[in-house]
Amino acid sequence: MRAGRYRGSSPVWATITVAIMAFFVVFLLFPMALVLYKSFVGADGSSLSLGHFAKFFHQKYYWITLVNSFRVIVCATLCSVALGIPIAYFMRTAKIAGKGLLEILIIVSFISPPFIGAYAWIQLLGRQGAITKVIDAVFGVRYNGIYGFAGIVLAFTLQSFPLIYIYVSGALKNMDSSLVEAAESLGCTGFRRAATIVTPLVMPSILASSLLVFMRDFADFGTPMLIGEGYKTMPVLIYNEFMSELGADDGFAAALSVIAIVITTLVFIVQKRIASMNAFSMSALRPIVAKRVGGLKGSLVHAFVYAVVLLAITPQAVVIYTSFLKSNGGQVFVPGFSLQSYASVFSGANGSAVWNTYRFGLEAIAIILVVGVLVSYLTVRKRSLLTDVLDTITIFPYIIPGSVLGICFLFAFSRQPLILNGTAIILVLSFAMRRMPYTIRSSTAVLSQISPSVEEAAVSLGASEMGSFLEVTLPMMAPGVLAGAIMSWITAISELSSSIILYGNNTQTLTIAVYTAVVRGNYGNAAAFSTLLTATSIISLLLLFKLTGRREVSV
Repeated sequence: MRAGRYRGSSPVWATITVAIMAFFVVFLLFPMALVLYKSFVGADGSSLSLGHFAKFFHQKYYWITLVNSFRVIVCATLCSVALGIPIAYFMRTAKIAGKGLLEILIIVSFISPPFIGAYAWIQLLGRQGAITKVIDAVFGVRYNGIYGFAGIVLAFTLQSFPLIYIYVSGALKNMDSSLVEAAESLGCTGFRRAATIVTPLVMPSILASSLLVFMRDFADFGTPMLIGEGYKTMPVLIYNEFMSELGADDGFAAALSVIAIVITTLVFIVQKRIASMNAFSMSALRPIVAKRVGGLKGSLVHAFVYAVVLLAITPQAVVIYTSFLKSNGGQVFVPGFSLQSYASVFSGANGSAVWNTYRFGLEAIAIILVVGVLVSYLTVRKRSLLTDVLDTITIFPYIIPGSVLGICFLFAFSRQPLILNGTAIILVLSFAMRRMPYTIRSSTAVLSQISPSVEEAAVSLGASEMGSFLEVTLPMMAPGVLAGAIMSWITAISELSSSIILYGNNTQTLTIAVYTAVVRGNYGNAAAFSTLLTATSIISLLLLFKLTGRREVSV
């Protein structure tokens, strides 16, 4: 009898379901609906109109930003695939010297805040960059810097190819070596084997990761804002139209936000569709064993892998190095090393940005842990129409670009009955919403591997449903929950797109501090702030490895 009752939904779980649904309605669906409504409100503020959308599609100055976004993202995605696939193949099939360190460096380059890469390339290839000065001196030319299309593609590629690497490497790990050996026995070796046998088998992972790169780069605000200059993309246009001190247009910004949501939603649907059409499972009864590759081939493989990883980790190395240089008030670096940049970032208003980052991040993680675990449990164990709707709703924060979510929050919470604009609460909620899918996804995966019979046995022995969840299921879920929470933490503290819109005078975070320091040319402080973010990400990654006992990252 008790086991039968357990399969239903008790009043406690029904109440929790309604409460969580209400949470997402208030802090996600309502802000999104308000933006949708405002996008159709005419210039007079009362009638409904398509004027804002007509303005975007009729004026080249606006719609060209969408074309720019697609151009730069398609190029960056193709370049990421061109680097990620061979790196994953070589690292999995060949014995690469220092492989463990290389894998960690690749992961670090992926989890580090994206806009740090843009800042570092300004230091190297900006108009006054270190490499730019060498080019000008050696070749007698005036190099205009990395700014524009090429610079954005370079930064996006080096930020995103690790995502391709992670997915393809995971697929290769599940591939049975007998398939490769059979191809070799039939005379299919080298490049032909990789192209005709290996690539088709990992194609679902390639397609899935490519679409994720597309979505990630499309939503990136910091990189094109810092090095794009005249080459504007959609997130930059949305920010400028909403935050401009001269001629800001809320309705037009709302229409731009709706267009961005439609695009990312379509990409997400295509991703899920392609994944379902190409889904198949591989069982690695005999996993691929890395072999020693010697001679010229081995040298070329090592050179390629080392060169790509070196380029990927260069931004982090540059900011760490420059953070210890002496500077003239932070503006110009002078000979010698010093801790003055760190002394500056821990003093006054700068110091509050450091503590705000950790405080807001931890508060967001607390929300993520509670809500994320309950959502995963409800959608796996308490399936109903309401929990199916909840499962769909929780995907939205993963799809919506950060700048769009920031605008949604400002529209919804800048007036009665709930005024949160300029407070820490609105930043914490935005961090929690943006990064909750990591924990939900990780928790759902581990919960799916736990048999319901374990909980049913606890209930049959007299435990309540809530008791069996807290005392039996939750401890078994802990490793997966913690892994997802740490990834949520790493990405939350590096969030720029939404925070740049939502922060106030007393709620500045490290990402805002880096951005404003770069804009003001205070590269000493920018380097120190960036180093703190990078160090925090690395420590968090090491903690993830320690708790999970693995050296791989799932996304």
